[in-house]
This record gives sequence, structure tokens and C-alpha cells, in this order.
Amino acid sequence: MCWCAPSSTDRRGYREAVSEALVRAESLIRTIPDYPEPGVMFRDITPLLADASALRTVIHALIAPFDGDFDVVAGVEARGFLLAGAAAMEAGAGLVPIRKAGKLPRPAASVDYALEYGTATIEAHDDIRDGMRVLLVDDVLATGGTLVAARDLVEQLGGTVVGTAVLMELEALGGREVVGEVHAVFTA
Repeated sequence: MCWCAPSSTDRRGYREAVSEALVRAESLIRTIPDYPEPGVMFRDITPLLADASALRTVIHALIAPFDGDFDVVAGVEARGFLLAGAAAMEAGAGLVPIRKAGKLPRPAASVDYALEYGTATIEAHDDIRDGMRVLLVDDVLATGGTLVAARDLVEQLGGTVVGTAVLMELEALGGREVVGEVHAVFTA
């Protein structure tokens, strides 16, 4: 499917095709009950990632609201890396990984954040320069702690977060109240 801008006479058909493609892509996301622990409904995006057409569809939908507004995509470990890498390629932008503590050979900045059961730390190299416009990407918005920490990390490095995009928002967990404005391709 071509993501070229349609003429005004073709817009309705274009929107319908995009909508159908997104419905198809969403249908590829599997829900795995009780993983990784009882009571959790894990969203498995690997079938979507394995389908080239569906992946192309969601990557376009993920970055479309921010087209031309960012210099680099920062992806949060681990599934956020996969989406951020594809988004960076699609947009012709750079990629900066945001990793769990101890995974980078030369961390320049780190941020601690609270989890339900303790704390965690994320790190990034100093590849984000002062004033760089950053699109922050992750797979799922749940409680929001990781995305808030990632935003703080980008700002600590001198970047400006111009937007936050996720593949799926788990609305019942209230992450949007913590993170603020987020573009979610899908909600559950």
C-alpha cells in the first residue's frame, strides 16, 4: 500500500483503506492471559511485527501526527526499539536507544523511576544534542512511569520531546494521566 498523499477526490477511499489496514494490523496483536504473572493480560505484538504490510501500516500511523517535527526517534527498551527503528527509517531520522541500566558501554545520563515493586533505571548515550527534536516511541503505555522517565532523560540530555507515540495504550491503567499527551495507534 502506498502512503502517498491522495488527491481530494481520492481521500475517502484512502481513509477507508488506511482504516481497514489498521483494523487488520490490530487483529494480529494477541492477548496472552496470565503472562508474565497471574492476572496480567500480555499484548503480544510479534505477529504484527512479522507481517510486513501490517508493520508498515502501524509505523506510518505511529509517526504521521509528527511528520517533519522531529530529528531523531528515541525508542524505549525493548519492544520500543523495534518500532522506533522502523519509525526512524520511515521518517529519515536518527535513532537513539533508551536502555535499562548497565546495557550501554558509555551512559551519559540516567533516570530512576518507580515501579509497583521497586525502582528501575534507564540510560542513554549523549547522542541527543542540545535542542534536538525527539519523538519518543514505545510499544505500550501502561502506568506511564517508563515514558515519564524517558522524557526526563531526553530533557536531561538537552533534547526537546516533540511528541510521544505508542502502539497501544492500556486505558484502564491510567498512564495518560501521568504522561500527558500521547498518540496511541490502538487502545485496549
